Amino acid sequence: MHKIPANTLFVGKNLVFMPECHSTNSLALNLCQQSPFIAEGTVVITANQTAGRGQRGNTWDSEPGMNLTFSIILRPNFLATSKLFYLNIFSALAIHDYLSERGCPSVFIKWPNDMYVADKKICGVLVENQIQGNELNGSVIGIGLNINQQHFDIENVTSLSLVLDRQVGLQEELEILLSKIEARYLQLRASRFSSLMENYLQVMYWLNEVHSFTAFGDTFEGTICGVDQAGKLRVRIKDQERVFETKEIRYEQ
Repeated sequence: MHKIPANTLFVGKNLVFMPECHSTNSLALNLCQQSPFIAEGTVVITANQTAGRGQRGNTWDSEPGMNLTFSIILRPNFLATSKLFYLNIFSALAIHDYLSERGCPSVFIKWPNDMYVADKKICGVLVENQIQGNELNGSVIGIGLNINQQHFDIENVTSLSLVLDRQVGLQEELEILLSKIEARYLQLRASRFSSLMENYLQVMYWLNEVHSFTAFGDTFEGTICGVDQAGKLRVRIKDQERVFETKEIRYEQ
């Protein structure tokens, strides 16, 4: 069982631990519906997530008891719906801060918010929002971070212990990560949009590099040149710039 972190102001001060659940995001969303006044910063965490969800409708597989799989309930009602992508930006930057501090080499954010270390995926983020009318009522930030897992069914995946060549304590890593998340969230609260976007682009995977992509059944070479304010990926293809939603384009290794 995880303990309440001591080094945050509000993130993780209310901690809901489930030994096993299908998805911490689903559980957190249910908690928001059942208890509309649940404290901001509530963390729902499990040792065994049996049906974790990721971007594009993918699943997130995690060996029981080896990794960090949790969701954070936030109330970013200060955020205009036109700036929802900044929820991806702040959360990805927080994880980048954490991984960089832990000594991981070549840490990048693969759009929109997957974390890569030395060209291997180490973490995925799923942001789900509750919107009524034109107002944002709440958000759930789901994080699956590979910590001590040693073996994976797919090749292009790694974990913190593989990178550092040692096992680490889950509680210690959770506390450090939550402090990074809170710090970046406070930047978002302070409307530091330009700074957050600048930091995001500085560590964006494949930015200004020529690579292969597939979209709408076609494979082509293109150059990522950033994201627009809605969070769509900007790709220069020959002399023309196009923008893509998350489900419209795939990176080709």
